Amino acid sequence: MDFKYKIADVAKEFGVPAKKVIETVTGVTGEAYKTGGTFEEKELNVLLETLTRENAEASLDAYLASGKEEAKPAPKPEQKKPEQKKPEPKKADKPAAKAEQPKAAAKPEAKQEPKPEQKKDSRKPEKQAEKRNEKRVTLQELAADTGIKEPVKTEQVQVNRAQVSVDTRTVDVNVDKFNARYDDLADSRNMPSKRKNQPTGKKEKFNNRNNRRGQQFGRRRETEAERLQRIQLEKARNAQLKISIPDEITVGELATRLKQSAAKVVAKFMQMGEMHAISDVVDFDTAALIAEEFHAKVEHEVHVSIEERLFVQEEDNAADLVERPPVVVVMGHVDHGKTSILDAIRKTNVTKGEAGGITQAIGAYQVKSNDSVITFLDTPGHEAFTSMRARGANMTDIAVLVVAADDGIMPQTIESINHAKAANVKLIVAINKMDKPTANPERVKEQLTKYEIVPEDWGGDVACIPVSAVTGMGISDLLERIALEAEVMELKANPSRRGKGAVVEARLDKGQGPIATLLVQNGTLHKGDCLIAGTAVGRVRTMRNDKGQEITEAGPSTPVEITGLTEVPEAGELFEAVEDERLARELADKRTTEAKEKQFAAYTKVTLDNLFDQMAANDMKELPIIVKADVQGSAEAVKQSLEKISNDEVRVRVIHAGVGAISKSDVSLADASNAIIIGFNVRPDAVAKAEAEQTGVEMRMYRVIYDAINDVSDAMKGMLAPKVREVALGEAQVRQVYKISSVGTVAGCRVTDGKITRDAQLRLVRDGIVICEDAIASLKRFKDDAKEVAAGFECGITLAKFQDIKEGDVFECFKMEEYRD
Repeated sequence: MDFKYKIADVAKEFGVPAKKVIETVTGVTGEAYKTGGTFEEKELNVLLETLTRENAEASLDAYLASGKEEAKPAPKPEQKKPEQKKPEPKKADKPAAKAEQPKAAAKPEAKQEPKPEQKKDSRKPEKQAEKRNEKRVTLQELAADTGIKEPVKTEQVQVNRAQVSVDTRTVDVNVDKFNARYDDLADSRNMPSKRKNQPTGKKEKFNNRNNRRGQQFGRRRETEAERLQRIQLEKARNAQLKISIPDEITVGELATRLKQSAAKVVAKFMQMGEMHAISDVVDFDTAALIAEEFHAKVEHEVHVSIEERLFVQEEDNAADLVERPPVVVVMGHVDHGKTSILDAIRKTNVTKGEAGGITQAIGAYQVKSNDSVITFLDTPGHEAFTSMRARGANMTDIAVLVVAADDGIMPQTIESINHAKAANVKLIVAINKMDKPTANPERVKEQLTKYEIVPEDWGGDVACIPVSAVTGMGISDLLERIALEAEVMELKANPSRRGKGAVVEARLDKGQGPIATLLVQNGTLHKGDCLIAGTAVGRVRTMRNDKGQEITEAGPSTPVEITGLTEVPEAGELFEAVEDERLARELADKRTTEAKEKQFAAYTKVTLDNLFDQMAANDMKELPIIVKADVQGSAEAVKQSLEKISNDEVRVRVIHAGVGAISKSDVSLADASNAIIIGFNVRPDAVAKAEAEQTGVEMRMYRVIYDAINDVSDAMKGMLAPKVREVALGEAQVRQVYKISSVGTVAGCRVTDGKITRDAQLRLVRDGIVICEDAIASLKRFKDDAKEVAAGFECGITLAKFQDIKEGDVFECFKMEEYRD
């Protein structure tokens, strides 16, 4: 390989202007060179010889005299000094430039006394040495650099660090052990041959003759920094290899880390009596044994998970903590007045909008009481939502247990008490319906003591406040007690960190995509933050508070509704805002894969132990069901409730539970699986309805979960014989909405299917979600009242109760009829 040297570097190395270097070489070769060009070996040889002749010294007397003045030999008494002869300057006939070659390191020869003329030939004048800024050190310093621990017995020896050459003009040096270390450290370019076979046990001297036979002339001289770097590389090469091995590693990866070929590692396994291929996985202990066979130092590699890299784990500083509003969950038995109490607190009317007066999904609201803010979670009370209520309790600080004064403790009340205790939250009892004449609060307190809840006026620590959601009695006392308990608890959070909390509820909107109701428990959630909740990930596109107002940030204990997630998260999932979106998506994919593997693992494989159980299970009748609901929490609750009613003969299996309107894909799945579709607060679209009629798939729609449970139970028992059924009459689409002060909201509609009759019931559907069921207050054709309007005609419709009608809404007209089997 031909080496090339930059002209500027050559000029700098020799301390000569680049112009003179070019002129010198051009004068010999006759070729033109540029300042930024390069020299090859032949040009560099020409330059070296020219400069050597120009800088030749006629006499070395001054240089040798300076060497004598500096040298202060201190030989041992028993060591015999060689007879020193006065050097003869006239024999300095060899070019001094040869000492500049970096490869020509001193090669000591055994049993040879240095001759004066050899010394003169191997030395350059003092002026030339100063020009190259050469450093001279004692042999002790050289021993320290090379790692030799034995003390050197003389201080007279001087070394040129740049050329690694030893001056032995005046003393004998014992370099037996130095030779081996020197050979290891010196590069092959600087040492013409190794001294591995050098005889030991006798005194030797270095002569400084540069034997350059067979070497390339003119190679660039090694600098001090390069020499130190080369020594460090040699030390690292000779040092013990350190590798880290995880709990499991493939043979190929182990070979890579050991810097060995895979064949050698496989052969080492064979020597230990094990046969492994390159792709085989071995454990840490086995890999460590193999690594020790290759003289490597093994460390256990600590695996850092994606969660550890993605989520911030440090604790909050006390100085960063500020007070936060308390999060209160309202729990209790069905129809004991939980939502009515919240209604009285918020001075709104929520209960009338619930089907059958039953709360169907978790709601989150913020209420301001005097100078304090309180966040309420309204949880359903019936047993179908047990898991949702449990998650609601875990999100909160204070639980308000609503007990009806006339009914007392009921089964769901007991479950609420157990969930509150498990979540370790402060409990406050609100004895509701005190306006009823049958109210008996003392009986309620007595029943509470059976479950280790002792009221304050009975010497306990649980506040029991009598209230009435109808008259408003005791509502202010309840709010004051909640604020007092929160003040005693000293609830604090750090708003300066990234937001984290829990998913209260989630649903799928046709226009906006997945919508999630979040409760921020710590930190501050900003618009545009990247967050992950279970398998759902995305950036916060829009953020609204409980009043529907758009906001840009939400602090601790604030409920918000956001959009921008990739899918509908599970109710109760924990969410956290993260910085690295790529890692968040990687974690979401990992969680999705794990969920699928867990689902596949749920299918039990047939073994000899469970053979008869499997045979019995295969003989069972199975009722496959597809559940579609308006929100994620309702879908999960309906699924769990239906699967819970399985018996020994019939098993209910929910093959799919999703959110949103019933689509064609749901009907296709039901047709393929011979399943029925249960819709909870949703309706099928036109394509799905036509597909179901064509394939004969049964679809049943419910607004109250009890009806669905009872129908499926009766079907399982073979006693499904409903006395009343729904008969669809027609559909109308809202084209325009008018607001008239004396009448209210009038919907200008066009009948698209069937007919709309005056005495029929009407269901309002928006984006496949059932908004309400109401009666028709008036039906007009132009300005005249009409009993019915057929398809293709326009009409005006007003509803009896509901007024929030929007363009694009669909009115489904139906009636309930009785029939016999």
